[in-house]
Amino acid sequence: MQRNALADEFFAAVSADVRHGGDRAYYTMAEDRVQMPPFEAFRDAESNYATLAHELTHWTRHPSRLKRDFGRKRWGDEGYAMEELVAELGAAFLSADLDLTPEPREDHAAYIGSWLEVLKNDKRAIFTAASHAQRAADYLNGLQASQLAEAAE
Repeated sequence: MQRNALADEFFAAVSADVRHGGDRAYYTMAEDRVQMPPFEAFRDAESNYATLAHELTHWTRHPSRLKRDFGRKRWGDEGYAMEELVAELGAAFLSADLDLTPEPREDHAAYIGSWLEVLKNDKRAIFTAASHAQRAADYLNGLQASQLAEAAE
């Protein structure tokens, strides 16, 4: 697999605590870090970057950043589904910004059912999710400018 220099530079400039190893990708708010499988574990580079974009969108929800909370109480509840929808949209926005074309992941089918439930219960949920996803993408893009300014000093 070929690494993408632009994507690597973008994600490095975020300066999040991203650790590699294991077989799962996730963000843990308790430790404020992203866990990613090794680059080689993905079917292609775009899948790696899209997954990292998804997890970094979750990373933006931390109280020290965008302080996003949908009232999530447990895995699979409506707040969880809404946060996952935001993360997927955020990953799509960032992938477009980085000119990446990832293929759908296997776990998308599992998420779609919970997203549909949220969308059925709240007709404006997609607009809310898209707005939060855009804020997350803007936040992550803003970190790029911060890194450039620091490098110029």
